[in-house]
Amino acid sequence: MTKVQLRYELLRPLDDSLMKRISDAHGIYGFQRIQVEPSLDKILVEYDASRLSRDGVEASLHGAGIPVKPL
Repeated sequence: MTKVQLRYELLRPLDDSLMKRISDAHGIYGFQRIQVEPSLDKILVEYDASRLSRDGVEASLHGAGIPVKPL
C-alpha cells in the first residue's frame, strides 16, 4: 500500500450538507482519511495510490457531491 496525501480547496462554504457528504466519502474504495482543515475551506485526502490515481480521487470527490479543486 502506498499512502498519498492531496489537498483540495472547497469550492463552496462548508455547511451541514457538505459535511455529511465528506463524512460519507470515507467509505469510498481506496480512501484512507479525509480531514477538513482548521480554516474550513480545504480538505486533506489520504488515499491508497495502489488503488486510486490522482484523477480518480478528484472524480470520486466530485461524484460524492464534494466540489473541490486541487491546490
